[in-house]
Amino acid sequence: MKRPLTHILNRIFVRGFYQAHAGLFLFFFLFMVGAVEPGQLLGYHKTLMLAFITSPLMLLVVFAVWFLYTIKCWHYVVGKITAPTQHFLYYSVNSFTKKDQLISWFIIQLSILSPVVIYGLIAVGVGLFYHFYLTPILIIAYLVVLCAASAWLYVTVVDRLVDSGSALWIMRWCSGWKKPFFSLYIYQVLNGLKIPYVITKGLSWLIITGVFQLFNDVSTDARVAGIAVLAIAVAHAVLVFEGQRFEHTYLSFSRNFPYSFIQRYVYILLTYALMILPEAVWLFSRFNPLLAMQLLLMVISVLMLLHTLIYSMGLNMDKYLQWVMGLFIVLFWIMMFKLMPVLIVGNIVLSYLIFSRHYYKDMPITNEKK
Repeated sequence: MKRPLTHILNRIFVRGFYQAHAGLFLFFFLFMVGAVEPGQLLGYHKTLMLAFITSPLMLLVVFAVWFLYTIKCWHYVVGKITAPTQHFLYYSVNSFTKKDQLISWFIIQLSILSPVVIYGLIAVGVGLFYHFYLTPILIIAYLVVLCAASAWLYVTVVDRLVDSGSALWIMRWCSGWKKPFFSLYIYQVLNGLKIPYVITKGLSWLIITGVFQLFNDVSTDARVAGIAVLAIAVAHAVLVFEGQRFEHTYLSFSRNFPYSFIQRYVYILLTYALMILPEAVWLFSRFNPLLAMQLLLMVISVLMLLHTLIYSMGLNMDKYLQWVMGLFIVLFWIMMFKLMPVLIVGNIVLSYLIFSRHYYKDMPITNEKK
């Protein structure tokens, strides 16, 4: 029996998503099909699937690409939900039970992710045919987690206007504290971005456990830990983008404060140091202090680079995600050559140069097609 809520949401979001991104899908289709000769197409994709089924490194890259595509989906759907023309959803959707909402949104996200899901299921079939069992299970579990987390996010966004709710207990508890300038975005995360924060931390936990399960035989290799923290930085990409949006929307007046460039840069760095405090506890509990400090600086330096790049490119999610994916691939291969200290210094220096060059310039804002 067809769910009426699913039918309505499908017409609004799924069709709209594919119409808005038809050019992107056409490009990827031509890239995937036109990369090799027609007679070699099946063999090429079978080899590609076997590569990431048998290689944990390649699987991590594929999972990162799928996650960035999911961020793209979140950006579109949440933007559509909060558009003035869709405010009727806050009341009509909430007439259904939470269970019905979650199931319908899960199906909608599954539909939006259908290119990834279809390719992933074909890869699962290839893996099972060649008697690989762990990776197919991980692929299916990862896709289910992405869809479930997305459904939870959408239900929470739809509920937000109807249920104004009370402040988070930690916000009430610390309401009387002094709040340094660098901590303002942390409070914004705890107050208005709780769901993205929880999802991000959940992904961090999956990355930490998954990477060290896949690389159990070389778990003491610093490169494995470096790959893990690089993936953790990518998992925080949404929070970095929202941090820039928050700064542009609510803190633009702070440019008049009598702070030097170095002070402003350090304040941003402290913000991200606080944000990844749970990951820092894990690093220092697992590794020796010197390596743990290197890994902590690595993830902070990547977050700083992502943050400062937005000053030059503007609040454009499409372009931002392209840069995130490109940086992930480049830094991933540099990490394989055991050049983590070079990467840390390079990220910090480059991010400071971009910051000092673009901070006082007007940030370009792109009205993306919804």
